[in-house]
Amino acid sequence: MSKRRSKTKKTNSLGIFAVFLTLIVIPIAFLIWWSGSLQPVSETGQEQIFEVKQGMNAAQVAEELEKKEIIQSAQTFKQLSKLNKADSKLMAGQYLVSPTMSARDILDILLKGPEPDIIKVTIPEGYTVAQVLTTLEKNGLGTEKELSKAMESFTAKDYSFLQDIPTGEERLEGFIFPDTYFFDKESQPKDVVDRFIERFAQELTTETISRLQELDISVYDWVIKASIVEREAVKAEERPLIAGVFDNRLRIGMPLQSCATVQYILGEVKPILSIADTQIESPYNTYKYAGLPPGPISNPGHASLEAVLYPEETDYVYFVAKSDGSHAFAVTYNQHLQNINKYQ
Repeated sequence: MSKRRSKTKKTNSLGIFAVFLTLIVIPIAFLIWWSGSLQPVSETGQEQIFEVKQGMNAAQVAEELEKKEIIQSAQTFKQLSKLNKADSKLMAGQYLVSPTMSARDILDILLKGPEPDIIKVTIPEGYTVAQVLTTLEKNGLGTEKELSKAMESFTAKDYSFLQDIPTGEERLEGFIFPDTYFFDKESQPKDVVDRFIERFAQELTTETISRLQELDISVYDWVIKASIVEREAVKAEERPLIAGVFDNRLRIGMPLQSCATVQYILGEVKPILSIADTQIESPYNTYKYAGLPPGPISNPGHASLEAVLYPEETDYVYFVAKSDGSHAFAVTYNQHLQNINKYQ
């Protein structure tokens, strides 16, 4: 009888211990999950406008934030909102948020009330600094003179990758990263320019830096090559091909002969360059001078930067534009002449 009681006591003790352990483990697991779900969705990402519509409650806001991939968990955000009595504090309007913010930071922004006037600016891929300045001035973010002066003020002390760039009004050509940006209407010119360069800095990932070292190419030359690819390529899938052609030309000492570089000198896009155009005296004239031009000719996007990092390896040395924007590629000059006769 005593043995049975002893076994029963042991069983009861084990059961109590299991319950006790469960009571400890479950809360700890929950706290770990809770803490993790409050963290930012990603380490990179641009600010974006999030609109709280009239009548939206905290639960609806949470669902919308999760849907837009700005927060990790709507459920966690709902609980956080409940703890902060957000339903009684939320106001309709526009807010600047980012997936790089924690859920707590985003809730704090929402509880402070909507932003005043927000200016949305889109910089297309391939825009030059001159075009960017005009766009910013039209949107009331400073005069071209103020913005140009702000661009001149940035040095390698601000961003190490600017160490190779020359001085001058258009010294940030290539580093004004194409994207959609949101600015407060009170933003100062230097803050506006800084946002563009900061966005470019996000392209310099560990993998990218490693690849640049592997190719033995500087950041500045990378941007120069990508800026030419950006202006030459119309079809996205042809970027690596065109990047490869330019690499082949550089390898054999052949001039790049890029129409885009001459168009940069002219300040206009001419469908067909004249012989006189290709003889213009300028270090940017890649018909006249071999090698890369002294600086970028546009502000390239991610796809063109990527194409230069990973060009398609072919024997092509020539290409000519077709009417639909694509190109015909050739290995020999005779093939190239045949393509010209066929497509132009």
